[in-house]
Amino acid sequence: MPPRSPLPQRHGLNAAWVCTPERAQHPLWETMGEWLDERLSEFVDLPGFLADGRFVYKTGVAVTGRDLYRPHTFVWFHRDLAEETIVPGAIHVVYRDDRIVVIDKPPFLSTIPRGRHVVQSVVVRLRAELDIPELSPLHRLDRVTSGLVVLATERRWRGAYQSMFQRREVAKTYGALAPLLSGLDLPVTVRNHLSTSRGRWQAQVLPDAPANAESLIELDSVIDDLGVYSLTPRTGRTHQLRMHMLGLGIPISDDPIYPVVRDIAIDDFTHPLQLLANGVRFTDPIDGKLRQFASVRTLPLRREDS
Repeated sequence: MPPRSPLPQRHGLNAAWVCTPERAQHPLWETMGEWLDERLSEFVDLPGFLADGRFVYKTGVAVTGRDLYRPHTFVWFHRDLAEETIVPGAIHVVYRDDRIVVIDKPPFLSTIPRGRHVVQSVVVRLRAELDIPELSPLHRLDRVTSGLVVLATERRWRGAYQSMFQRREVAKTYGALAPLLSGLDLPVTVRNHLSTSRGRWQAQVLPDAPANAESLIELDSVIDDLGVYSLTPRTGRTHQLRMHMLGLGIPISDDPIYPVVRDIAIDDFTHPLQLLANGVRFTDPIDGKLRQFASVRTLPLRREDS
C-alpha cells in the first residue's frame, strides 16, 4: 500500500497512484517521463499533465519528464473526470454522529463511484457536502433503488459495522409497489437459489441448487389498483427482492430490468423503480445501543427535481 497521498481529495475522490518497479525489469527507462509514458499515456494526456505539474512525489514536489528514473517510487495524480448528468433529488441526512451517517438516497444515484457514475454517487457527493473525507458505505443499494444507506465516518469504525452487516445482524425492510394478483396467498416466504453472471443484466434462479436467498413478502395496502408490499430480506443476494417479486407474478412497478431489460437512456429519470429501503434496525457494535431509522420518502416514488 502507498503512503498517505500528498494530494487532497478532489470532488470527494482520492488521488490515483502508480509505483515504479525495479529498474532491472526494464533497463531502457532512463527518466520518469519515459516510464510514465509507457505506463499511462494510453489513459491521460501525459505531456499536458507533466507540463501542468499534475504528477507529484510523496513530498508533493511535481514530477518532471526529465527526472532520472527512481525505482520503488510512488507518484500521485488526479484523473480528468467525464462530464456527468446531475441526478435529481436530495440526499437526506437522517442521522449523523461521530461514527456513522444514515442517509436516504434518491433513485438513480449510485451508492459508490462506478463506471459512468463517479461524481454522481452518494459517497463522492457526501464527502464534499459533509466534509468527511473518509466517508464510506457499509452496504449498498442498486442505483435505481431509493432509501436508507448507512455509512461510516472514518476507516477506524468501518470494520466493526461492516462485520455486523456481514453477520446479518441488521434488520432491513423495504416497501414496493406492484400489481395485485388474485389468488396469491400472502404473506409468503420465498426461498430459492439466485445466481448472477458477468455480462448479464438479470439474475437467474437455479432450481436444483440449495437456497441462498430468502425474503418475506406481505401485502400492506392498496393504492390506485396497485399493492403496497412490505418486503423483508433475510439474505442479501443481488436483485433478490426484484427477483422474488417477479417469481410471485407481481414484478415491481417501473423496473427497468425485470421482467424484461428495457432500453432506457442513462439520463432518463422519469420513472423511478418503486422499491424503497424504508427501515434499518441494529444494535450498535460500539456502544450497544439500539439504532432504528426510517426513510423520509414514501410510495409511490415520483421524479425528484430537487
